[in-house]
Amino acid sequence: MRGLMMDVPLTIPSILAHVVTNHGEREIVSRADDGIHRLTYAEFGRRVAKLANALRRMGIGKGDRVASFAWNTHRHLELYYAVPSIGAVLHTANIRLFPEQVGYVLDHAEDRA
Repeated sequence: MRGLMMDVPLTIPSILAHVVTNHGEREIVSRADDGIHRLTYAEFGRRVAKLANALRRMGIGKGDRVASFAWNTHRHLELYYAVPSIGAVLHTANIRLFPEQVGYVLDHAEDRA
């Protein structure tokens, strides 16, 4: 049995690797516009890796800010893991703000994508 002081860093990539390795067959169940959406943690891990690679190909890297403007869905959850996994910062814009407010926030945030 391991003690309370674990030897694993609490970073987004290490947390994702842990859950994929130890709970890969378990499902993430969420509500979607067209009903219930299900995917396993293993599938989720593959989708996060694919998104992270796409962001890298776009030139996004360490310290860059990436804006998102979306409802809380499985796709948004993938951003929560993919963006920090490449060292970038996820900037979530509040979808409940008025259009002028969102415009102001995004214009001044210096997001890269």
